[in-house]
Amino acid sequence: MGKSLAEFTIPPPPGWLDRLPIAGPKIAATWEQYAALPREELSALLTPYAGKALRWFADKAGDIAIIFLQSLLTVIISAILYAKGEAAASGVRRFAQRLAGRQGEDSVNLSAKAIRGVALGIVVTAVIQTSISGIGLVITGVPAPAVLTAVIFMLCLAQVGPALVLIPSVIWLYAKDGAMWGTLLLIVAIIALTIDNVVRPFLIRKGADLPLIMIFAGVIGGLVAFGILGLFIGPVVLAVTYTLLETWVLGGEPEGEVAEGD
Repeated sequence: MGKSLAEFTIPPPPGWLDRLPIAGPKIAATWEQYAALPREELSALLTPYAGKALRWFADKAGDIAIIFLQSLLTVIISAILYAKGEAAASGVRRFAQRLAGRQGEDSVNLSAKAIRGVALGIVVTAVIQTSISGIGLVITGVPAPAVLTAVIFMLCLAQVGPALVLIPSVIWLYAKDGAMWGTLLLIVAIIALTIDNVVRPFLIRKGADLPLIMIFAGVIGGLVAFGILGLFIGPVVLAVTYTLLETWVLGGEPEGEVAEGD
């Protein structure tokens, strides 16, 4: 390890790093400063941290392996469920009907509507907002558009919206004397931010109409409890629970709505 560090040199920073919004030039300058250090001085600087870095990477590698395994199991289980989806749904309905009669069957239907509402209201809206934002970032030449688009998608799923990425990008374009591109991205940002108020209500009417705070709590709680998959699991669990609890508290009022919908 010592010999490897003694021979280690830092390459010059890539050209795109200096073009990153806000922090890019400062990071590039710091990178160049350390790249100019002599090998002996660089080795002495890195040696105390080599062991800690290896342990940290080993821990993170284990976490990544767990995430990969969870994702693989999710895909396999989803494939099995989809292959026998109709039979499974029919079995759940029969079980609920035997358990609680008509009310049990209505509860299953309400749960299905809640899940469909979350899928349409959150995921589809997030995809639309992310697509519009990503196209705007690419056209206006903002650096690292793929990374920023991925961040926007996560923010949209968490009900925060794309503003945290788009607004700094607009400011950066104006600061770089790109008034035309800055104005274009500003228009794209306005469209991406306002389309949520049009698309979400239309889609969510097809399922359970959940309060915004309920969706946000489901996303954050699911992320903490289940990781990335929790972004989808959390809102679904809360949607089903909220819908069934509302039905029980109202004494079956939504049951008539389900019957009319059928």
